[in-house]
Amino acid sequence: MEAMHTTGQILNGSEIFFECLRRENVEYIFGYPGGALLKVYETLHDVEDITHILVRHEQGATHMAEGYARSTGKPGVVLVTSGPGATNTVTGIANAYMDSTPMVVFTGQVPSSLIGNDAFQEADIVGITRPITKHNFLVKDVKELAITIRKAFYLATTGRPGPVVVDMPKDVLAATCPFEWPETVEIRGFKPTFKCHKNQIEKAAHKIAKAKRPLLYVGGGVITADASEELRTLAIKYNIPVTMTLQGLGAFPGNHPLSMGMLGMHGTYWANQAVNNCDLLIAVGARFDDRVTGKVDAFATQAYKIHNDIDPTNVDKNIKVDLPIVGDSKDFLASLLEEMPEKTESREAWLADIEKWRKKCPLSYTVEPDSLKTEFVIEEVSKQTAGNAVVVTDVGQHQMWTTQFYTFMNPRSIISSGGLGTMGYGLPAAIGAAFGIKDRPVVLFCGDGGFMMNIQELVTAVYCKVPVKIFLINNSYLGMVRQWQELFHKEKYSFTDLAESNPDFVKLAEAFGCKALMADNPETAKEAIRSALAWNEGPVVVDCRVARKEMVFPMVPAGGAISDMLLARLNPKTMV
Repeated sequence: MEAMHTTGQILNGSEIFFECLRRENVEYIFGYPGGALLKVYETLHDVEDITHILVRHEQGATHMAEGYARSTGKPGVVLVTSGPGATNTVTGIANAYMDSTPMVVFTGQVPSSLIGNDAFQEADIVGITRPITKHNFLVKDVKELAITIRKAFYLATTGRPGPVVVDMPKDVLAATCPFEWPETVEIRGFKPTFKCHKNQIEKAAHKIAKAKRPLLYVGGGVITADASEELRTLAIKYNIPVTMTLQGLGAFPGNHPLSMGMLGMHGTYWANQAVNNCDLLIAVGARFDDRVTGKVDAFATQAYKIHNDIDPTNVDKNIKVDLPIVGDSKDFLASLLEEMPEKTESREAWLADIEKWRKKCPLSYTVEPDSLKTEFVIEEVSKQTAGNAVVVTDVGQHQMWTTQFYTFMNPRSIISSGGLGTMGYGLPAAIGAAFGIKDRPVVLFCGDGGFMMNIQELVTAVYCKVPVKIFLINNSYLGMVRQWQELFHKEKYSFTDLAESNPDFVKLAEAFGCKALMADNPETAKEAIRSALAWNEGPVVVDCRVARKEMVFPMVPAGGAISDMLLARLNPKTMV
């Protein structure tokens, strides 16, 4: 994107703002106007090279920016006004922070002279977001605006990605100064380590070569680092099985014999058994989240543990490891490939054990002609898209079933709220992803509970003709909460039954201007999926009226070891 203004030219703050975005190659802004930003929106009226997407709620803007960032690898950009506009972004900022998503949130602020006076629509967004951002800034002088924006994008995208907030008072946006653009950025105290230590790499290569039961445990850091090719080469060349976190799915092809799917609370039985029995665990771009580890003192007790992560604060935080290697995951894997010897221990017996566990407890469900299962919907979408869609989920049972029954073939193929578990994330995130990705279908699996939380963004999708395919998993329950109530809370279904309060989702979608379909059995579902995937004139909602009381298995109870998996509802006390 070409600059419109030259160095030294006198510009006001709002003109500097857009010139900085051009130089950061920003394509889209997800925003909502307000009083503190009137000067910015006045300038925006004549901006033609950056597209502003008008959301219907500021939380929706943050999730759209997240979806765009997660699908493209570029930072998402949010623009909101002061006070409630800024505070409405807090959930999305926290979500991006937990999931290491690059995002820059620009907030309007009351004039500098009124800060601290409880002025109309004033909120201390810098103070509010300090614990959930990589960094945040209050711009006090228009001369600081350009360098601050430069720093914000650098921080958001360098090292472990994350959200940065830039708070811009109204008077700063109206003031003028000569425009200066810093080509390079130096931030005191921020020096991420990209290159892994050679001695540590040599030790890791030696351990891998000698291991009889190695296991690669891969997280979203591999995808962020664009290291999927190196991962595939290492795993296949040296016969090392691969298990992935929710955010790591797609880093390794889901249909490869070495792929073990997801591990952890709702992971595959064979992945968790492999963790329990491996003699070497190689964690790459993952942070040993509690949903992965379960009871920490029972996690991978037989394994020598290697941990690579670009964020040194992740190392030894949850699990004590034997060989920490701080650095970029692409550099780690590429360096390993250079150091690995030609011959390693045979893994045939290890792979045979894994195959036994796979056959003992496969992922399965029953198909009934008059009942629609969520697993069927997800598996059928996987078949019809050949695993090539960008799949977005909301949060709940359908999210876990998606990890089990959609075969992810490529990186940046799953966009899901992991660390924060934000209901209402799915719809706006899918819209954001569809702005970023034009050559692959964008599919959303969303529960009826989460769908209602940001349903206003259907207006954005319809107005912008965003061809997102929305598969509404409608069981008229808060399904995951209901599952826990049945298993662990004496079957007291307190405020989780939505049957009497849910709207007719087909009529509701049509009222928003969406194409809408309904399916309630396998045959109608197949046809509805085919029709939805073929529809590219705008969004389409498929109301999948699924069996109401199904539960996701396998499952590790909260606080349990990952070896203690519930395998079926019929005998929930049986632990394997």
